[in-house]
Amino acid sequence: MWFFNTPEIIFGPGALDYLEEIQGQRAFIVTDANMEALGFVDLVRQRLQKAGLTCQVWAEVEPDPALQTVQRGAQAALAFQPDWIVGLGGGSCLDAAKGVWVLYERPDLTPDGINPIERLGLRRKARLIAIPTTSGTGSEATWAIVLTDSAEQRKLGLGSRENLPDMAIVDPLFAANLPPRLTADTGLDALTHAVEGYTSSWANDFCDGPCLKAIELVFRYLPRAYADGSDAEAREKMHNAATLAGMGFGNSMVALAHSMGHALGGLFHTPHGRAVSLFLPYAIEFIARGPTMMPTRYGEIARFLGLPAATEEQGAASLVTAIRELMRQVGQPLTLQELGLSGEELEANLEMLATNAELDVYTVTSLRVPTHEEIIRLYRYAYEGKAVDF
Repeated sequence: MWFFNTPEIIFGPGALDYLEEIQGQRAFIVTDANMEALGFVDLVRQRLQKAGLTCQVWAEVEPDPALQTVQRGAQAALAFQPDWIVGLGGGSCLDAAKGVWVLYERPDLTPDGINPIERLGLRRKARLIAIPTTSGTGSEATWAIVLTDSAEQRKLGLGSRENLPDMAIVDPLFAANLPPRLTADTGLDALTHAVEGYTSSWANDFCDGPCLKAIELVFRYLPRAYADGSDAEAREKMHNAATLAGMGFGNSMVALAHSMGHALGGLFHTPHGRAVSLFLPYAIEFIARGPTMMPTRYGEIARFLGLPAATEEQGAASLVTAIRELMRQVGQPLTLQELGLSGEELEANLEMLATNAELDVYTVTSLRVPTHEEIIRLYRYAYEGKAVDF
């Protein structure tokens, strides 16, 4: 028995106006200083105020939010007593909003104690609205919460089905002015979600459609959105692709590229989408060489994209080539060396990188689970840009 969970999704131009129909008393907006500077907070607050809600803004979320950040936000929410929590921003803001919401409802918990096994009993005080401003994380459609343990320099994959947002407002208005680098990082993040969601060991019939559609949209529209930020159609399609990928992988999980990317981001503060997408081709090559617990299905993705895939091996190779070509189109680094990491830095941190990747929750949902030694080799291959041959 399994579940397919998704929030109510309001999407397309003008979706933000739906906030004027929200019924409630007080809204606690979890965001960051950049969202305030861009005027996005005002857009949300104005509509909530039209609905008759009193708003408080908590704009203290940092990139890769720490456990302590979520605790501070929860304390502010407890003082305000909202009946709506509103997450506004990229994945960091939305993940922080989820964590703040859980601790507001359950002040007896610590952030690292949020897990899918213990019943949380949410929605006694408030519900959650997620409003993404980047087209990548899909956090608005998942129950995953990624927070950083600053002391241990690693990212934690947390969450429960209960902390899935009640509503996602997917309005391309917010993505209209994303700079090219952020467009590439977030768009390739969505692609990595969709590919791994379709090929993880927990993949299922209900996730397949959203993942495949997201993959198609990214390949078709990311180069356009990157080349011309004013391309309204490309922006809207990429915003939809991110949410579709979130719907897919949020119900099937991601895999090895995310484990390795999380470890890299935790130590070197590499942007999430850039980190996980860099490892995607290497993870595909490693998994495709087997042995795996079930068929890999890279050939199915390749055929869906019209790529050569007479055999599974050819399909996996075609997909890797297509992903690398797409990454080159949008100026994305393909190796750790291109990312700016020195060989000395890699070797000095390799043991911790491998340990953190091995402990990451998403390693076990990979169709081929690497040993500690294999993870070390994968990092070295990713540094050199070497095709995986083991």
